[in-house]
Formats: sequence, C-alpha cells, structure tokens
Amino acid sequence: MGNQRLTVREIAEIAGVSIATVSRVSRGIGQVSPETRERVLRVIEEHGYRPSQLGKALAERKHGAVAMVFPGLSGPYFSELIQGFEYEAMEAGASVHIVGTHHRAAADDDVLAISGRVDGIAVHGGTIHDQTLRRLAAEVPVVVLAGRPLDGIPAVRADNSKVAELTRHLLLDHGYRRLAFVGNPDGSPDVTERWEAFKQGHREARIPAPKGPLKVGMQQSDGVIAAGELLTGRRHPGAIVCANDETALGVLIGALGRGLKVPEDVAITGFDDVAMSSLVRPGLTTIRQPVRELGAVTARLLIAGVGGPGAVMDTVLTTELVLRGSCGCP
Repeated sequence: MGNQRLTVREIAEIAGVSIATVSRVSRGIGQVSPETRERVLRVIEEHGYRPSQLGKALAERKHGAVAMVFPGLSGPYFSELIQGFEYEAMEAGASVHIVGTHHRAAADDDVLAISGRVDGIAVHGGTIHDQTLRRLAAEVPVVVLAGRPLDGIPAVRADNSKVAELTRHLLLDHGYRRLAFVGNPDGSPDVTERWEAFKQGHREARIPAPKGPLKVGMQQSDGVIAAGELLTGRRHPGAIVCANDETALGVLIGALGRGLKVPEDVAITGFDDVAMSSLVRPGLTTIRQPVRELGAVTARLLIAGVGGPGAVMDTVLTTELVLRGSCGCP
C-alpha cells in the first residue's frame, strides 16, 4: 500500500474483523481474543495505521457509542442523514444508536434514559422539548441537528433562507400569483424557517403572502392529501412551495391524477433535492441541501467534544436553488 494511510474501515476489511474490534485493539481497550488481537496488530503494523483524533477523543470516554434521535425514520432524508453520521462515527470507532421517537408521549423520557449508555447525542430539531434538551446536555454532550443552538448547545443546520430566492423566482421571473406553502412549522425548526423565508420572498417582491401554510406532514402521502385540498375547484394556487421534496412529489402525483398539467396549470417546488426529484417528469425544482454532510459534520462535532473553547455554536451549511421543469424553467 506504500505510504498511503488507511482508514479504520480499510484496516478492518483487511484483517477480517469489525471496525469496533480494530478500535479496541489499536487503543488497548476491551476484550479481544489473543488470535484476533495478533492478526489486527499485524495488519496495523504492516500498514502504519494510527487512530484519528476523533477516535482518540472517543477513547477517553466510557461507552464507545453515540446516538441520533429523530421524530421518525422513514424516507430518503433520514436515510442520508444516518449514512453521513454513521460513516464518521464508525471511522472513529464508535457504534451508533438510532432512536426514532415517532412522537410518542414518553419520547422525552426515552431520550433521557439513553444518555447513560452513550458518550454523546445528536437530536434532530423539534424532536424533544427545549427543557428536556437542556437536561440532556447537562448529562452528555449534545448537538442539535437541523435546528438552532440553545443555551450553549451547538447546532448544525442547512441554510433555509434560500426559500426566499425560490419564492421571488416564482413571483417575479414566472409571474405566478396566489402561491401556497405546504408544510407544518409547528415543532419543526426547518419548516418554520422555510415558511418565514417564503413570507420574506413575498415582501421582497412586494406581493402579499398567504395568511398561513397548509399544515400537513412531511411524507409523500401527505402531499397527495395536500393536492386534494389545494387543487379542487377552478381557483387554485398558481404555484405550490412545499417544505420538502417528499411532500412535493406527493403534490405532483395528486396534480397529475386530477388531469392538471405541471407547470402549465400549477407549478410545484420542493426542498432537499432527493434522487427522485431529478428523475420525475417534469423534473422537480427544489433547493439542494447537503443532507449527508449534515450528518457527518454533526458526528464530527459530537465525537470531538462540543462546547469547548473556541467551539462553533452554529454551523450553517450552504444550500443551492436547483431549477427544473416543475416551475416552468427549461
């Protein structure tokens, strides 16, 4: 392999063991059979492997595990987040606990209960109450994922203000009127910021915004429901701005099912730029956010130790407007 420095994942593959085993052997911790330890040490010596700084930080703790807490686990958005987070954590030799609260009544208590079994927790914004988040941060390092910092608890999020640019594009470049926003800001920092940016775009275009959003969930089936409410009758919105791509794809299905043409009869846009957005016809105009990077950056912050001197409390990742056929662009 020459002087190329291998990752813990590659060392594990060569030795035929798990990443966690390589981590334990390289740091001299945990129980590993003598035969396995000898094999791993031989591979480490041959390839000059050294644990990463993140791994060293993790080794100073006691569980070798971190957790991610989400309101739910379905759909491509959460899948991408988990992949980014898990890759970084496993590179550092940490196992990952995935917790979906699914809006259970006892969700806050469930999250507090796992704090004693992990060395850090990433909590998706809006999943638990702020008071619970503060209690959790008093017990274990915490990073808010897709939310804003809270009382010294750092956050990693995407720039949702790009929705204002999208809104101006629909109003000024295409001349659409009577825009609708589909998404529920209640309990979701991301959707709240996107709704506020939607209104900001109207103010900048000097056109009145609708009084409120159509509050539905974030899944494709919710978009189909939204289409039924918005596109029944002759007087429907000229363009629909959805809080995420899954909802937008559902609205698109609902519109086409009613015999409407997109974008001739109604324009539809989303947020995320999931893979399906570029595959449907017309392609979905959306805002691309680096979902996998969100998870990766969160993991690196969590494992390296958060809240120390000079720590960045609010990490905002860049988003990009992606114009496709569903808004009327070529």
